[in-house]
Amino acid sequence: MNLIPWILLVPLGGAACAALCGRKYGKTADYIALAAELAALALAAAPLLLAGCGLDACELGLVGCGLRFAGDGFRQLWAVLICFAFTMSGLMCPEYLAHSHARARYQAATLLALAGTLGVFLSADLFTFFVCFELMSLSSWLWVLHEETPGAKYAAGTYLGVAVLGGLVLLMGLFTLNLLGCPMDFLDIRFLWDYGAAPRGLLYLAGGLMLFGFAAKAGVFPLHFWMPLAYPAAPAPASALLSGVLSKCGVLGMLLLSATLFRWDFRWGEVVLALGVVTMLLGAVLALCSVDLKRVLAYSSASQIGFITVGVGLMSLLGLEDVLAVRGTVLHMMNHTLIKLVLFLAAGVFAMNWGTLDLNKLRGAGRGNLPLMLVFLTGAYAVAGVPGGSGYLSKTMLHEAVVEYTELARESGMHIVTQLKVVEWLFLISGGLTLAYMLKLFITLFLERPEGKTTGKALRMGPLTAAALVIPSAVLWVLGLLPHQVTDPLLDMSQGMLTDARLEHRLQYFSGTNLSGACISLAIGVLVYLVVVRKLLMRDGGHRNVVPAWCDLERNVYRPVLLRLLPNLFGLLSRLVDCSLDGAIVLLRKTLLVSLGKPKREVAGVKATDTLGRFCDRVHWLLNHTVRRKNPKEHRSYVYTFAEKEREAVAAGRLITASLSFGLLLACVGLVATLAYLLL
Repeated sequence: MNLIPWILLVPLGGAACAALCGRKYGKTADYIALAAELAALALAAAPLLLAGCGLDACELGLVGCGLRFAGDGFRQLWAVLICFAFTMSGLMCPEYLAHSHARARYQAATLLALAGTLGVFLSADLFTFFVCFELMSLSSWLWVLHEETPGAKYAAGTYLGVAVLGGLVLLMGLFTLNLLGCPMDFLDIRFLWDYGAAPRGLLYLAGGLMLFGFAAKAGVFPLHFWMPLAYPAAPAPASALLSGVLSKCGVLGMLLLSATLFRWDFRWGEVVLALGVVTMLLGAVLALCSVDLKRVLAYSSASQIGFITVGVGLMSLLGLEDVLAVRGTVLHMMNHTLIKLVLFLAAGVFAMNWGTLDLNKLRGAGRGNLPLMLVFLTGAYAVAGVPGGSGYLSKTMLHEAVVEYTELARESGMHIVTQLKVVEWLFLISGGLTLAYMLKLFITLFLERPEGKTTGKALRMGPLTAAALVIPSAVLWVLGLLPHQVTDPLLDMSQGMLTDARLEHRLQYFSGTNLSGACISLAIGVLVYLVVVRKLLMRDGGHRNVVPAWCDLERNVYRPVLLRLLPNLFGLLSRLVDCSLDGAIVLLRKTLLVSLGKPKREVAGVKATDTLGRFCDRVHWLLNHTVRRKNPKEHRSYVYTFAEKEREAVAAGRLITASLSFGLLLACVGLVATLAYLLL
């Protein structure tokens, strides 16, 4: 039994039920959505647990060209992970949204986003990917808008603008591929490059356009600016999904491009690697300088997406030796999904209890709440790359991939060894900055003594919220502490879609070489926290927001360019073209197209008016030369006067005829209506 259609239809049907049934009773929508998410999770996990069930390739006859889906190991794993993340988020919704408005709208949007995200990861071609990608982007916009505050509306406008612009540019890339006669199927695309089936320049153009669309959704620099706006504006359960799940749709697009269309391409790999390094470092620095809990986590998400993008770039650069890069990238995608699920839901607990996310107002707010502290510590431990955490495993593989490419470059005599050493150190420094800002959050929230309103108040969370925090935390510990028993088999199952290479031997995660890299990164993090955070970024016991205003690319670059510069520029060009056409016509009339001699007089009006006018003109001339010789009168030619009168008479006749016809038509319609009424 093929379960793919059912996995997609369950959330779509749940969205309709939540929108209709939850309009009057908002709480009902929460449980309808949770039931649909649990059902989708059960269907996604069934192929892994039961014989006779599978996620087989299928095609749905929708949207003209048809939607094609497939279900290999990578897709099965991510279908389970996506449904799991949505279910954990749904567990928190009844408590978090208890006093919120438009709960039915929120849950309907959530289930539509679930269907779109599942469609993205299960898609078998680029057309299906694009359709589901747009469904996911547009439905998740309602998350950002949910609170309907001025800040939420502004953030929602930015999010929608990025989603629409990114989608249009992505569509341009697909049109370019179609223009080249390229197949849309992921299995066929990889042969375009191998056999030179299409011009490389146009392939780079198509790839660059698609990379823009995917990078906008993933949050890669310089398209990361929407994340610190959208994540704080959305409710915490939605923020967890935006960061942990939906951003992976953009990452998946970049991953598929590097694994198919541009596999083993040096130029492509260099560009993606450079974008990843900048995003990785910049996101960590901005997270270190922010004082809003969700904003710190948003910049942290951008930084971790940078780590993943580094792995995507290395996949193209390493060629046949890309297995470490593939496994590290896939595992860090999984880790980031679970980590941000835990951290954003924990941030939601603080928001529910205190109504603020300002770190200076939350000092010591979690002190004494051991379960919440352990949950938050789990996420911080994993994302910082400390040995024993799942993040350590993925970052170790990514670091080893950087080292491996450096050695290959040295053996090949390439002149980029120094640059790759710089990349390695930036990788370690970014990992250290990750530890520094997570130490900042953990110590501020759980170890410092509470002051002001936080004094003496205990945090409260219901059993469903506690389950939503504890379950993904437990999964993180299982992945981190059982790498050979659990993590490696999952990676073996999922890497087949991305590479044909296999590990020649079992990776020793806790060898001295791998531990030394982690220790260097952790030492950098502790040093940065003690020197930079405690000494430079704190004043009078409080954290300072030192993010410079010029770093706001949206307000300083994108909005001025898109809303003022480009409209004015194209408006000016349009006016110049309009004026130049008028000027060209005038110039031609005065030069090349000038009239020569007197134009031949044409008969004005009809023949009768022309004849009568000529006769009247002669009579007038005769009177001026006889009776009125002493006082002749000037006059306009009667030919033109009679012609104008004739035109006016014709126009009036046509108007009368049309009016009469219209009146008769209405009379007929009225008569028919009357007869129909009388007869029926």
